[in-house]
Amino acid sequence: MPDKMLDTEEKLPNSYPIKPPLDKKFRPNAVKSIIQTILNEELSGKQYDAEQSPVWCRSIADKIKHKIKDLNYSRYKIIAQVLIGEQRGEGVRMATRCLWDAEADNYATQTFMSDSLFCVAVAYGVYYY
Repeated sequence: MPDKMLDTEEKLPNSYPIKPPLDKKFRPNAVKSIIQTILNEELSGKQYDAEQSPVWCRSIADKIKHKIKDLNYSRYKIIAQVLIGEQRGEGVRMATRCLWDAEADNYATQTFMSDSLFCVAVAYGVYYY
């Protein structure tokens, strides 16, 4: 009897998706609004504090990652990077370089500025093959 069940089972070939379905791609616009909301909630009314900045960065990065994961981007590795600095009226430039698949991977960035601090947050969505 078990042999008959094996003969009637449909055998499917192995499949390894190398690109996400169109409706499951990392969407920077949706992620930008999430980042902006979190930055406003976490940093509004705060004054720059060099000792608290690392704690704030970790907390904000964790919240960004958790909120993005709620969007159900399956097979994506979510990476969040947050930088907080003192606002002194000087310019700041931030650059990153990545090697990735431009059709599947993407990122979103957002900034927050107040009288005493600035914050740059970047979220990367890297697709697992």
